[in-house]
Amino acid sequence: MASEASFRSALKGILEKSFGVEVINVNEFDDEGTVFGVPDQVEIDIIVRNGDLILCELKSSMSKSDIYTFDRKVQYYQRRHGREASRKLVISPMVRPEARPVAERLGIEVFGSADEVADL
Repeated sequence: MASEASFRSALKGILEKSFGVEVINVNEFDDEGTVFGVPDQVEIDIIVRNGDLILCELKSSMSKSDIYTFDRKVQYYQRRHGREASRKLVISPMVRPEARPVAERLGIEVFGSADEVADL
């Protein structure tokens, strides 16, 4: 958790200062239980660049089920805020091999190492 928070803070600082984007961490209550099947808090990171909405998931590891959960978070956010995401990103140093095809099918970009984060 501390590593994720540190990475989120660094990413926010770099992107906002160097690239002029806005990075927002949204933590809302999903009272309909859309994401987890029961009402609960939903956290999602948002990057706004020139009006584009980019939704992100930053985690220390990602499984296939984590990809599906992120997709439900995206759907929840889009429906609740009436805005379509232009991109959906997962950033994690450890992405399970079986998660990648699911992400691809759902239109989620996966960045698992520094080499892959070339063009935000």
